[in-house]
Amino acid sequence: MDCASSPPASSLPSAALRTLALVGHPNVGKSVLFHRLTGTYVTVSNYPGTTVEVSRATPRFDRDASLLDTPGVLALPSRSDDERATMRALLNEDMRTLIQVGDAKNLRRTLNLTTLLAELGVPMAMALNMTDEARARGVTVDAAALAAALGVPVVATIATGGEGVAALTDALPRAALPAPLLRYDPELERDIARVEALILAHCPHPRLAARGLAILAIGRDPEVDAWLAAQPGSEPVRAALAALTAAIGRDSLPARLARERGGAAEALARTVTQQAGGKDRTLSMLLGRIAVHRVWGWPMLLGVLYLVYLFVGDFGASTLVGLLEEDFFGEVLNPAVTEFVRGHIATPWLADLIVGEYGLWTMGMTYALALILPIVTTFFLAFGVLEDSGYFSRLSVIANRMFAAIGLNGRAVLPMVLGLGCVTMATLTTRILHTPRERLITIYLMALAIPCSAQLGVVLGLLGGISFAATVIWVAAIVGVLLFTGWLASKVVPGRRVPLVTELPPMRMPVLGNVLKKTGGRLKWYLIEVIPLFLIGTLIMFGLDRSGALPWIIEAGEPLVVGWLGLPPEASAAFVMGFLRRDFGASGLFALQSELSMIQAVVGMVTITLFVPCIASLMMIVKEQGVKVAALMLAMIIPTAFLVGGLLNHGLRLIF
Repeated sequence: MDCASSPPASSLPSAALRTLALVGHPNVGKSVLFHRLTGTYVTVSNYPGTTVEVSRATPRFDRDASLLDTPGVLALPSRSDDERATMRALLNEDMRTLIQVGDAKNLRRTLNLTTLLAELGVPMAMALNMTDEARARGVTVDAAALAAALGVPVVATIATGGEGVAALTDALPRAALPAPLLRYDPELERDIARVEALILAHCPHPRLAARGLAILAIGRDPEVDAWLAAQPGSEPVRAALAALTAAIGRDSLPARLARERGGAAEALARTVTQQAGGKDRTLSMLLGRIAVHRVWGWPMLLGVLYLVYLFVGDFGASTLVGLLEEDFFGEVLNPAVTEFVRGHIATPWLADLIVGEYGLWTMGMTYALALILPIVTTFFLAFGVLEDSGYFSRLSVIANRMFAAIGLNGRAVLPMVLGLGCVTMATLTTRILHTPRERLITIYLMALAIPCSAQLGVVLGLLGGISFAATVIWVAAIVGVLLFTGWLASKVVPGRRVPLVTELPPMRMPVLGNVLKKTGGRLKWYLIEVIPLFLIGTLIMFGLDRSGALPWIIEAGEPLVVGWLGLPPEASAAFVMGFLRRDFGASGLFALQSELSMIQAVVGMVTITLFVPCIASLMMIVKEQGVKVAALMLAMIIPTAFLVGGLLNHGLRLIF
């Protein structure tokens, strides 16, 4: 029986037939080039089985085609979710042209990927990007000689400035099947030829060249393995691969293939590259070296984090939210909407559903537009600046050793830091992490122990007014819980810590247009996908209040709050409100500050910080991890918060 020549129609994105794809390493300018070629940000296609997004748009130069911006790949065969998403696109799409976006200042690394792309049987062109940065380092690439060696068009580009983009568009009709860059050693070639013949015999019409599929399969690419497993009649192919693995070893074959590709890439790069003498002393290189320095990198990191916090937490969550929530919504818009609804809707419960205490407008839309939108706007702007400047990769490097203690690598630092602005949006950014294990641990730690900026402001306002010691105890308790829980989660969650492997692009001034385009695309996502989450949360609170369950929950929690935590009975209401919004819970305790001792204030603020994430964050966790995982997180977070709070209460009473 033959293998199916294509996946089911339901698994293919629309407009799959005239497809071009941008492929390349992370941080080589694919997304910027995508903007230049399409004039748009993203239309997302989620390939089945992965949460990594592949962007799709119609290119300006061919309105009947579809252009994909695939996630960055460090290498193929694929290992990370980003690489698997790219490989899945290559397997599922009917590719007309591959556009490899290369790094002119690191040609060897670029050609290492080219050696495998050249085996896939898809016409190619190369955009040799960041040639300005290569020149700043004294690196010159002979694009004509490289094009002759590869047998495909090679165009030097500077995507951030738009240079070379028109020439690349003109060159795409000349895209050609690339010349193979290497022949593997005789033993590997025999194995490749054997698997290739089996694929041709049992899968006569694969989308990619049988030789390329054979190399990927021998390299144990999980997406190619899954593709083969889904094809009827592929048993002989899989049996041959299993025999190879048993005879040579599962890890040795991919390593041998990668080593030979690396040698071929190194040899070609030397023939077409010239390195000017002398030491590069450009400002960007100097800043780049300082950013990852063992000593000076930390002051720079703290300075950057402080600026991000000021912009997102202070300017966004305080100034902009104050202008929108208090001045515009509170004094102008909401009173007008309330008056209009009350005057035109005679049914009391229906009017309350829209403009009551838990109304879809007065709570749901007000929170979404007046409270969270200013925070996420500044959040996305800060994220875009860090991303476009090249500092994000260095932020990961400098934090890598510290995060190793909790089973993560340095890439987890950005969601953690941005969680101080808004945990809901920071949960989304965990998609930058490579494995489901890393995303799960990071999301859990943020849900448990990372206070959002609004809550943090209330906490510091209360404890700072009591004493510096109270603030220090709160910080020590939260950091201690974060580190211990992270360490414990790293032992319990299956899998291993993924070492940090990342490209370090040069430091550069962010391009305003790039930052604004990315911010605009992310805000569009927020408005379309996240606002409904706020409305659903509001409906839940409205139902609890109408059914009488909300007052019952508050009353039922009093024994635990009073007896174990040692707080006033009125504090139980703060925990219910904290589920709605984290800073509401902290504000409820803040309102009781005249009744709280130092110990009660610290215990209350530690417990409310560790208590359940706000309902918007919970809905985002459901979106990213599913209902079961979100429920399990809640089942662990609530007892942890009260356990730590109670132990702290009794411990502090022994000391003070």
